[in-house]
Amino acid sequence: MDPLTHGLLGAVAAKAVLGRRLGHAGWMIGAAAGMLPDVDFFIRSDADPLLNIEYHRQFTHSLAFAPIGGIIAALPWLTLRKFRIEWRSVLTAGLVGYATHGVLDACTTYGTHLAWPFSPERASWNLMTTIGPLFTLFLLLGLVFAALRRSRAPAILALTLCLAYVGTAAWQRDKAEAALERIAAGRGHAVARAEIFPTVGNPLVWRTLYRNGDALHADRVRVPLAGDAQWKAGPRMAQMDERDLTAAECADPRVRRDFQRFSYFSAGWVTRAPRDASVIADARYSLATDDFEPIWGVRFKPAQPVPTEWVARDRERKIPLGELWREITGRAEGYRPLPPARLEVARNDPPPQHLTADAASCTPSSGG
Repeated sequence: MDPLTHGLLGAVAAKAVLGRRLGHAGWMIGAAAGMLPDVDFFIRSDADPLLNIEYHRQFTHSLAFAPIGGIIAALPWLTLRKFRIEWRSVLTAGLVGYATHGVLDACTTYGTHLAWPFSPERASWNLMTTIGPLFTLFLLLGLVFAALRRSRAPAILALTLCLAYVGTAAWQRDKAEAALERIAAGRGHAVARAEIFPTVGNPLVWRTLYRNGDALHADRVRVPLAGDAQWKAGPRMAQMDERDLTAAECADPRVRRDFQRFSYFSAGWVTRAPRDASVIADARYSLATDDFEPIWGVRFKPAQPVPTEWVARDRERKIPLGELWREITGRAEGYRPLPPARLEVARNDPPPQHLTADAASCTPSSGG
């Protein structure tokens, strides 16, 4: 999530817990603590381009690390005598603010290692994107009124509204998942795995992604709060696994290891970029709504000192607000009713385009 929303959530949560204790300092500590876990963003290395995606949203975001992070966040205030008297409240504000960060990130598609070190699984609940204007607005208004009135009531109300938003998103996501099943069945596809991804700032329009055989299908689904869902057909891509690496890539242990790391980061949704087959991409995210243009990926250069290049286009990402608004309001072109479900799975669906011209089957690797 963006730093502003993290800071606001930490501040509002601390205000809701502490009330008038510590005065304005209480929510300020919570705000600082709410943003602190993202310090792991600076863990990076030119010699290992994937180090950042491996450690960002990892241990600093876990609930187990929250007590340590809360203490670190509270330390600047504890150096002042007037706050050392209220050290329990200061530590509480730090702990509460810090703990909100990982939980909020778990609501996004990117997810976070909420249960580190007890589980390697990345918690990713796919309830909202990293930009949630309405969610952020609830928090901003709650903090302003709580600070002005010196009351916890506006903060509690803001948290209640945020929980209602997340709950509504979960309900909508389940309806979008049911729509995905209808879409796949209408095509006669057996779904090997599927995920539902939110779009920016709303719980009505979703990006669906499912695997059928060696193909990935990405579509758009509009799920109104009342009425029938609609869908818009999207791109079809080829699923990529380690065996689809080139012979040269397979021969480099570092490349095989980095492919496994990138596949883990991408939750297994890996494909070749359609316009540049040298880029191995994360299929969960796209710069375009009606086609697949990867936001990030990797490019391998076997036998080089640093054989992995991180390819990022996130700075090119522009939110098409007009198009998104038409989707939200049901005025976008290309949407149609869900297809009728077929009773049998089609067996003659053409295979996706071959991934590479010189693909080779890699020997399973332990990571080099």
